Amino acid sequence: MRSLAVLAGLALLGAMAFTIFSFSAAPSEAPVAQAAPAAETLQERLRRLPGDHRGWAELASQYVDQARITGDPSYYTKAEGAIATAAKLRAGDDAVLTGQAALAAGRHEFADAVRLAERAVSVNPYGAAAYGVLADARTQLGDLRGARRAVDRMMDLRPGVAAFARASYAAELRGDLAGARKYLEMAEDDAWSPADVAYARYYLGELALHSGDLATAADWYAKALQAYPAYPPALAGQARTAALSGRLTEALTLYDTVVERLPLPQYLIEQGETRIKAGQAPDWTLLRAQRKLFQAAGVRDDLTWAEFEADHGDPASAVEHARAEYARNPNLVAADALAWALFKAGRPADALPYAKKATATGWRNPLLTYHRARIEQALGRPVKVDAGFDPTLPALARFS
Repeated sequence: MRSLAVLAGLALLGAMAFTIFSFSAAPSEAPVAQAAPAAETLQERLRRLPGDHRGWAELASQYVDQARITGDPSYYTKAEGAIATAAKLRAGDDAVLTGQAALAAGRHEFADAVRLAERAVSVNPYGAAAYGVLADARTQLGDLRGARRAVDRMMDLRPGVAAFARASYAAELRGDLAGARKYLEMAEDDAWSPADVAYARYYLGELALHSGDLATAADWYAKALQAYPAYPPALAGQARTAALSGRLTEALTLYDTVVERLPLPQYLIEQGETRIKAGQAPDWTLLRAQRKLFQAAGVRDDLTWAEFEADHGDPASAVEHARAEYARNPNLVAADALAWALFKAGRPADALPYAKKATATGWRNPLLTYHRARIEQALGRPVKVDAGFDPTLPALARFS
């Protein structure tokens, strides 16, 4: 799933310059920079105008993006300080509320993100940014209808890369792959910055990958890197296609570069699984270190650890994490994580209701389909497991 690690992926490298741009872009989208004439940085502007509450809110938003882009959770602490300053200057302003919502979403506190984004919308019904955060958070809470309404409103207010990307994901979750592809193609057509172009092409590659078309996926990843050579997700995509095609040495070389640039848990787990596939021992040291860093920064991510423990660790711990995640964020992926954890803990009958919830919308996700088939097989039901799915590389089938 395009989690906030999804909707995390909507934050792109274009924000790294911290140049001034209007607070109309959603905090989790690829920002379209509108640089000030003198190319003044946001920090310089805030030193000159420390009472600029919107500037502080934008800085907080950019710090949230940096946490997602770099995998460094210390940026969440910086974002907290910046948004606190903005709130002292103008509590209840729509830009401040949207920044607070973005920070809550970045820390996986999606119920708080919805509450804050809804307050922002009530203050300013024309703020596309708040609708973007609202759509993301409602998706994570399993409210797909509410998320779609927010996406539709965002499309009305500000059609562009960010809105098209969210519309694509909404279509994908209801099983409309043609619609998902159409919206991403619209995003690619609309994009002008290299980061936005790379983002659209990368997710076109992800759609192809999870449809089993490795050649088309590899082509889209290559095109994404042509647009933005420093875009790690596309390099990770190339590593996935190499691993799934059996080119494990090539895949591991690519993963070494990916995790050096961006040591996100998703990529570290993919690298570890590819090492296991290649007959090597995985090293989870950096992954566990990242876990502690995210916890210290106030990020709750039971989903990652539920999936990891179910596939590579302790099933009982996986169940504990999955229950905690599903209790907070009852979305499709959390339901699947709980189903798979219960199955790995030897409880397929308890797992099946959650597997059914995970596959109820028509989302054509090969990992969810595989998990449900295995659970139903364990219960003696006559189902067929997809022979083309590689169960030794489950993390590679997860949407980043």
